[in-house]
Amino acid sequence: VCKKVVVIGAGNVAMDSARCALRLGAEKVYIVYRRTEAEMPARIDEIHHAKEEGIEFHLLTTPIKIIGTDEGNIQKMICLKNELGEPDESGRRRPVSMEGSDFEMQVDTIVVAIGNGPNPLLLDTIEGLKLGRKGNITADECGHTNIKDIFSGGDIVTGSATVIAAMGAGKHSARAIDKYLNGAEVI
Repeated sequence: VCKKVVVIGAGNVAMDSARCALRLGAEKVYIVYRRTEAEMPARIDEIHHAKEEGIEFHLLTTPIKIIGTDEGNIQKMICLKNELGEPDESGRRRPVSMEGSDFEMQVDTIVVAIGNGPNPLLLDTIEGLKLGRKGNITADECGHTNIKDIFSGGDIVTGSATVIAAMGAGKHSARAIDKYLNGAEVI
């Protein structure tokens, strides 16, 4: 069982990851985020519950280096403190690292919970698969891609959305696949 877990990020997935680590027996769990609580993308109730359960927040903090043991285990993480500068393209103030503010966190597990997007290995593993400009798979309303036997649906096609939308896309694709496998034309 991991004793000291750090979760990098501050979205809903980061909050869920931190709370799960605590419930699974971690002695101490930290959230590390490069901005302030006001800029956190997680829902307010998710942040509240994480605090309530004892998650420790290291805000205005950027991880810069992970140090391990000779056996390949994580030993510590080096971080820098930040201050907020001018707003970036998202409208949130950009974190600026403060010189000489580095410090160490003794941890044995690191969970990276930042951003979400398609796997960049798609092009390497499925030759000829057409992707959109953000790296999402291009598919029609039935989930059929530009490759004859490949269907797709959900977030990998539309980008991040809700579970309900992904389930709906999965049902549409499943119906199209069933028709396709039974010889019907899929439009």
